[in-house]
Amino acid sequence: MINRTVVGAHYGLKDWIAQRATAVIMAVYSVLLAAVLIIVRPSTFEAWQGVFAHGVMKFLTFLFFVSLFYHAWIGVRDIWMDYVKPTGLRLTLHVLTVTALVGYTAWAAAILWRL
Repeated sequence: MINRTVVGAHYGLKDWIAQRATAVIMAVYSVLLAAVLIIVRPSTFEAWQGVFAHGVMKFLTFLFFVSLFYHAWIGVRDIWMDYVKPTGLRLTLHVLTVTALVGYTAWAAAILWRL
């Protein structure tokens, strides 16, 4: 029996699955949105507003954005971890990235529920 010392952050499989799941959510939403836009064919601001006025569409759009931002976080975090060696700089980049993505999430919610 070999005794292994497991080290590292243990992101691997969990984050790989999370990125695939968020990609599927974004793909399904994109197809759904395309179908809605083909059916509704909004040509005015009011028509576009009407597409996103329904609670279900707002929720699905917000789910799309949350998936997008989480997907981006996994990718960017991996880039910072792989290529930025100074710990202080890497931590700073992590904090700035998380702050931006949380801000974008709040901004998306504010836009969607302002309609």
